Amino acid sequence: MTSTQLYLRLLAYVRPYLWVFSLSILGMLISAATEVALPAAVKPFLDGTFVNKDPVLIKWTPIALILLFAFRGVGSFLGQYASAWVGNKVVMDLRDQMFRRMLSLPLGYFHDHTTGNLLSRFTYDVAQVTQAATQVVTVLVKDTLTIIGLFAYLLYVDWQLTLISLVMIPPIALVVRYFNIRLRHTSRSTQTAMGDLTQVVQETIDCNKVVKIFGGQDYETRRFNDTSNTLRRFMMKQTVAAAANVPIVQLFAALATAVVVYYVTVQAQQNATTVGGFVSFLAAMLMLTAPLKRLTGVAEHLQRGLAAAESVFALIDEMPEPDSGTVDLPRARGELRFDHVNFRYAGSSRPALTDISLTISPGETVALVGSSGGGKTTFANMVPRFFSPDSGRILLDGHDISSLTLSSLRANIALVSQEVALFNDTVAANIAYGVSAGASREDIIAAAEAAHAMEFINAMPQGLDTLIGENGVRLSGGQRQRLAIARTILKNTAVVILDEATSALDSESEKHVQAALDSLMQGRTTVVIAHRLSTIENADRIVVLDEGRIAESGTHSELLARGGIYSRLHQLQFAFAGNGTETS
Repeated sequence: MTSTQLYLRLLAYVRPYLWVFSLSILGMLISAATEVALPAAVKPFLDGTFVNKDPVLIKWTPIALILLFAFRGVGSFLGQYASAWVGNKVVMDLRDQMFRRMLSLPLGYFHDHTTGNLLSRFTYDVAQVTQAATQVVTVLVKDTLTIIGLFAYLLYVDWQLTLISLVMIPPIALVVRYFNIRLRHTSRSTQTAMGDLTQVVQETIDCNKVVKIFGGQDYETRRFNDTSNTLRRFMMKQTVAAAANVPIVQLFAALATAVVVYYVTVQAQQNATTVGGFVSFLAAMLMLTAPLKRLTGVAEHLQRGLAAAESVFALIDEMPEPDSGTVDLPRARGELRFDHVNFRYAGSSRPALTDISLTISPGETVALVGSSGGGKTTFANMVPRFFSPDSGRILLDGHDISSLTLSSLRANIALVSQEVALFNDTVAANIAYGVSAGASREDIIAAAEAAHAMEFINAMPQGLDTLIGENGVRLSGGQRQRLAIARTILKNTAVVILDEATSALDSESEKHVQAALDSLMQGRTTVVIAHRLSTIENADRIVVLDEGRIAESGTHSELLARGGIYSRLHQLQFAFAGNGTETS
């Protein structure tokens, strides 16, 4: 996307606020007009007071100056305030669009993009767009109007001399164009480096226990310093391009001013101009320097903003996860059917699932077992359409899930995984999260009791109203799992997916969580992914996945009797357990 296209797209976000933007333009017009009025007033003031000694001019000049600067102040305030108001509204709208798009992106997007990169877009990139949307607009509009007004005045005073000074415009334009290209390139590199730095900090915070226990402080310090130094180098390249731009432009402006001074001096010797006319023309020429300087200096902010806008729009333009279904499914019974399903991850050389055909009856508990990479989690991720099959169909109550709206499909499915996600909010808010109709206090307590969580909740300082910290940092692993189970019980879905829900717990915590899971699974279609075979012996059916295919299916006792893959896994696991070790 070109710079013009990017800026026009940004300006499209201004359309809803045109009336405020119009006030901004009005303020800038007033401010620019007063800029032109200053040199225009110099000629009659000097000639009328110092040469002709006009008493009327002497009396009214101070009053005129006060009024002129009062108008200038009002125009400047109105222009800057209205421009900043519009700019911040635009940035808020952009952030809103980015956030909404992020919420609708497919799961694969988050596998391919780092958290640091995404956070950098919401913070650093949007901050750069703010500058492009406010400061840049103010400078471009106000200073462009000022330059046009001053040039018009110069043409009026002496058009020949003005045209001579215009000779410097082409080299100035070439200099500005060259540095704009440099700034755009370095701005992109700076954004990438900022994302990398954010990622390093975020990973170090998230993995601080691992860093400490494995003595990774020196390694992380080196990694941070290397990334920080890369960012510094790119920012210095930006500084060089921006710093070199302004003095070169000013040099050309000084050459033009020198020509003017020489020409006017010659005219003065021939009595072709007055003192007031000379000072007025020179003042207008010198007053051009400041807006020209700002106009060339704004290129740095503009190119940073455009590079940031490119990154922001790249996120906004990402394709959301497909939601072409038109059928709204009310409360499901819970019959799940995989019909010759095949799936391969993008960029993978082998399929994750091959010709999977399986029917799960309403209320049935089916456990998926197998070695790591066998396709268990992929199978589970297909049910809520986190990924869609390459071929074959998945049906819920006879409906192809691709024909269902995502909201109605996922309203009938709940997930409890090993990696519990909790929010920096109260216990009650975490349990009631996502319940569209709202939940009463009684409903929340009932769900917590069913999840065997009220015992530890009642021991908290504020009970259900206790803040649990970022991702439940103030809770133990078992407590976090029970809150996740309570949230799932309150959602009350027909289908439940349990992905290694007890694998990271100690025996005491597992006992409480397993009791909570038993409450959760009653009357619901349940898909259980487990490495600990002891936790799924009572499942209605056990399905063994091997390299993406269904290798075996049956009850615990049936599969043991066959002496196949499941039997070998069982023997191996319990042999390790007998030696005081258990695989996971």
